[in-house]
Order: sequence, then C-alpha cells, then structure tokens
Amino acid sequence: MFNTNFNQQVRKEIIGINTKVPVSNKRHLQYINFDNAASTPSFKQVFAKIEDFLDWYSNVHRGTGFKSQLSSKIYEETHQVIADFMGVDLAKNTIILVKNTTEAINKLANSLQLTSEDIVITTIMEHHSNLLPWRNKAQVVYTGLTPSGRLDLDDLERKLKKDQKQVKLVAVTGASNVTGIINPIHKIARLAHQYNTKILVDAAQLAPHRPIDIKPDQSPEHIDYLVFSAHKMYAPFGTGVLVGPQETFQEQAPDYSGGGTVKSVTLDDVIWANLPAREEAGTPNIVGAVALQESIKTIQQLGWQNIIKAEKKLIDYTLQQLQKLPQVKLYGLTDTDNLSNQVGVIALNIEPLPHSLVATILAHEAGIGVRSGCFCAHPYVHQLLNLTSAEIKRFKEQIKANKLSYTPGLVRISFGCYNTKKEIDRLITTFQSIIERITINFAFSTQYTLNPTTGEYYPTNN
Repeated sequence: MFNTNFNQQVRKEIIGINTKVPVSNKRHLQYINFDNAASTPSFKQVFAKIEDFLDWYSNVHRGTGFKSQLSSKIYEETHQVIADFMGVDLAKNTIILVKNTTEAINKLANSLQLTSEDIVITTIMEHHSNLLPWRNKAQVVYTGLTPSGRLDLDDLERKLKKDQKQVKLVAVTGASNVTGIINPIHKIARLAHQYNTKILVDAAQLAPHRPIDIKPDQSPEHIDYLVFSAHKMYAPFGTGVLVGPQETFQEQAPDYSGGGTVKSVTLDDVIWANLPAREEAGTPNIVGAVALQESIKTIQQLGWQNIIKAEKKLIDYTLQQLQKLPQVKLYGLTDTDNLSNQVGVIALNIEPLPHSLVATILAHEAGIGVRSGCFCAHPYVHQLLNLTSAEIKRFKEQIKANKLSYTPGLVRISFGCYNTKKEIDRLITTFQSIIERITINFAFSTQYTLNPTTGEYYPTNN
C-alpha cells in the first residue's frame, strides 16, 4: 500500500525528523508533526543551500562587489524559477516577493483601485487573509457552500450573473486549510472570465500538494492572480509570492515606497522603478528567496506524482481508521473514493470532548502535534459545526469578556509528504485510548486544567 522507498527518501530530506519531545510520565517520544498546514519543516537540501549561500551573502542591487553581484543574480533568478514552476509568462505578468500569503493578498487589495461600488466575490470557506482585506475596499459577496462544505459553483454563477457589471474579482482558496477540499480553480476561472472579471487563487494550501499551472493569459482558464507562501513548502524562511498582470501594478504608485522602489527622486517628483522592484520595497528577504528556489527544485526532484500518491495513501488510510471510531466526527470531504479532490488535511472532533482538550492530550501523552480551533477560518468552521446565530452571538460576547471556557472549533490533522503509516497508527492508538476513557467515564478534569482566558488545556500536575 505504501511506497516505502519513496517515504524513506523524503524523510531523509526533512530536518528534525528524529527529534524527541518530553511527554507525560517523564518520557520522551519521537515527535510526530501533523500540523503541516500551519508550516512545514525544512528540507535539508534547502538548509544546506542557505548555509552555502551565506558565505556569499550581500545586499542586492547596485552593489559592485562580487558578493553583491552574486546575491543580486540569485535573488532575481528566483522570479524566473517560480515562473517556470507555475507557467507564468513574465512578458505580461510579474512575480512579486513578499513576506507571506497574507501580505500578498493585502498588497493586491491595495493595488486594484477598488471602490465602494465594486464587488469582490469570495467564499465562506476562505482563510481570514482572503476575507478581511476586501472588506474596507469594496462590497463583499459570499458564495455559499454545499452541505458537505464544498463550494457551490451554481451559487457562484448566480452571483456573477446578478452583479456582473460591478464584480471586479473572484477571490477563492485553491484548497481549504480546514477540510483540505480542493476547489476547481480552472473551472472557476472560466466562469469568472465568462462574466468579464478576474480571479485570485489563494494557493497557500494548494501549492505544497499539487502542481499549479496558471495557463496562458489568453486561456479562459488562466489564473489572473495567485498567491502562496514558502513556509508551507518546506522552506520556512519567510517568503511569500504574488503573481499578477503587470498592468495592475504599473498604473499607480507602489503599495510601499522607499528604498529600491525608484529610479530617481528629487524634491519635486519621483520616477518609479520597473516591476517587480517597485513593489519590493526595502532590502528583500534574500535568504528566503534562496530557500524558496531550493524547495521548488527539491519538490521537482521528488516528483509531483510521487508526492500526490504518497499523500493520497496517507489520507485514505487515516480516514479508514477514523471511520472505525464512532465517537470521531469528521467534517468536510470524507469520501475515500474521491481523494483526488482533497489535500492532506482532515478536520474532526471526538465527541463530547472539547477540541482543545483532545489536542492537548495528543501532545502531552503521545508527542503528536496537531492544531485545534477555527484555523483563521471562523465563518467556515461555524458553518461546518452548524452553529446557530444565537450560539455565535453568545460566543462573541464571551470573547469580548475575555472568557474562553468554551470555544467552538475542530481538531486538524495535516500531512506532509514525509508522514508515515506508523505515525498514523500512533495517532489512532491515542484516539482509542481517549475514547476508552470517555466510555468508562474517566474524569479528564483530574489530569487537565482549562485556562478560561485562553480556552487552552494544560496538564494539571505540570
């Protein structure tokens, strides 16, 4: 079932794979990272490249010294590496390096010259980074979801048709950071272009798991704008990417102004630099650019089909095991016959336990790192949990009062291509132990204490 050779090959590439962490009863266990949707560990090849580069590190642009010239060359090459990786035509488009996906979306929101008359269509399943930046720029319309938490494409088309003269952008996630559901981005692009608008794809969760082809500009399925982060692609050194048409950024002053954004400045005027320099203000993250380059090369060496196949087997096996546990409730896409539409993210709860307690038990007793809560996607999680308006209102009142003894949320398991069946087995065994203690009415409160101001649990005796 599992490709052992590929799995071993990948694990040899991961920094910290054998790290042991303290757990209960003064034990130490090899850490299992099922929190890859937040950030992945680094490839060893990425770190080795950075170590080698640091001997030659210097600031970029305008330096005549050999190290500055070399650093500039490598930094500029990153744009081309990304272009080749995703099929970007740099004759018409630009690639802007920023800190992360959040900054990339905010930069785009600041650059589109939106007005209160314009409409941005987004979805309920978005990360907050693809919700909040639009709210003070334009009217925001939300596309509905199906009962299983998938994007309702019929509803999207209805909204495009109804407001097509005002819609300036469809902003949609490539893959949900809560459920792992993959959206059909090229089908959505075709719809958007049919109604004379553009599309932004938040690829933060998609880019680590699937190849992305933005397609030629003249294609009906062309992705106009795309954003993603290196820290979710095994290069956690602080780089984000914004891809978009040059014309979007050439028609006004840059989002940030200052060093590196200009060709000439007098006391009376300014001549802005060419793209992408005019949008990459200040000293850029040169090391982060080197890391992203190398992570892309490593992914290509590993091979997308190998990565996809390995992650599919992980998801399939995990879902099969979880579905044997009646106390585990799964959210979102859980169809093991259709896993091509899901990246390695699984959302669940063990009823009736609080999500934060389950996450703490996993960490404290089994050395397993997961994430719990709403994952910066509150509206989506609220809908998945079928919360009523009254329940949401009550929860908001508690937040305002700094009382978080109850917070709605989920437990999220998220895979990297290096995770293993053995790691999943430890997760399932721990779940079984938790469920057994529920069945015999074990008093978890004697072992774990709730901090009512944070909503987090911690071991009582620690």
